[in-house]
Amino acid sequence: MNRTTIGMVFAGLLTGAALGFIALKVPSPVVNSEVQVTGKPAVGGPFSLVDQNGKQVTDKDFLGRYMLVFFGFTNCPDICPAGLQVMTAALDKLGDRASEVTPVFITLDPAQDTRERMAEYAKSFHPRLVALTGSEADIASTAKAYRVFYQKVPDDKDPSRYSIDHSAIFYLMGKDGTLLAPIPHTNDVDQLATAIDKAIH
Repeated sequence: MNRTTIGMVFAGLLTGAALGFIALKVPSPVVNSEVQVTGKPAVGGPFSLVDQNGKQVTDKDFLGRYMLVFFGFTNCPDICPAGLQVMTAALDKLGDRASEVTPVFITLDPAQDTRERMAEYAKSFHPRLVALTGSEADIASTAKAYRVFYQKVPDDKDPSRYSIDHSAIFYLMGKDGTLLAPIPHTNDVDQLATAIDKAIH
């Protein structure tokens, strides 16, 4: 995993998020007054994927619940399992306060991360974790909706093997499917638990 790439992508996302909240003053050529435009960055959106039990899942299935979304892949050597462990511990720390938060892991390597593989991988983390995979096109569409950067990186010593560089962020999504907060994957358990608790209460 290229930590420099992750840092750059995360910085770019936060910059974009910040800009999305700034009111822009646009001079009007007609009445010579100012028009204020505000809004939030568009992160998230419709998706249709398959969970570790083989069930077709869409974004609509999560309406009315919070989602804590993390993208990665099962062969990820460090950042992905570490992030999911922190996610698990943070939700455990919050206990009943996090009962409405569904942890979601979406693979960026659907070629290798089959439903069966995702099911086995999910066992190591939170019992309510929803692990999603799908076709290359469906994963690409979902990653684009969440503004997730990812790309395959071939192994110089073995062309048949590869890794995946990707942005690593916890996306806390509201009950209506909109972004509440992008949270750095570098947060420890206490920091993540505090961020979640603050956003949902």
